[in-house]
Amino acid sequence: MAEGDNKSANLLAQETSQLEEQLQAWGEVILAGDQVLRWEKPWYPAVLVGATTILFMLIYFLDPSVLTGLSCTVMILCLADYLVPTLAPRVFGSNKWTTEQQQRFHEICGNLVKTQRRVLGWWKRLFALKEEKPKMYFLSVISSLVAVAWIGQQVHNLILTYLIVSFLLLLPGLNQHGIITKYAGMVKREINKLLKQKEKKNE
Repeated sequence: MAEGDNKSANLLAQETSQLEEQLQAWGEVILAGDQVLRWEKPWYPAVLVGATTILFMLIYFLDPSVLTGLSCTVMILCLADYLVPTLAPRVFGSNKWTTEQQQRFHEICGNLVKTQRRVLGWWKRLFALKEEKPKMYFLSVISSLVAVAWIGQQVHNLILTYLIVSFLLLLPGLNQHGIITKYAGMVKREINKLLKQKEKKNE
């Protein structure tokens, strides 16, 4: 068991190191984005929501076709991939990182690798469920898709996308400041109270 854990840890370290090499040119931008996403300053949440709102307002007013939107997105990504490695050192200063910055960059890359592993793990579990319990798999997938389709029908797709993107951008900060844990605990306590009341009534 310990040997398996060591292999897994070594593989994780190797994948993290490879990702660090791939993202090294984006290091300054990633660290700056990390500070914003974790709300290191109290006005960062307003910046995130404001930038997201402006972007979606532009999409709403310009109303581009799917092909135009896709082309513009890919064009922006290509420009960023070309310009960021060149401009980032000039914008953010020296190429020399402090030990603290390097450590944080390593942590970010490690978290990205772990997230990728979790997603692949969920995907594998889904296919394992398909093989082991096809009826449960079928019911779960169809029920989820029906629920998503119903929500999509009730809410305008642009508003729904705006809400999802805003939530995902705010999620790291909410988690960092313990807000999710706090409210999840409150919900859990309320559910436990309701269950206890129900048990007393049944008695």
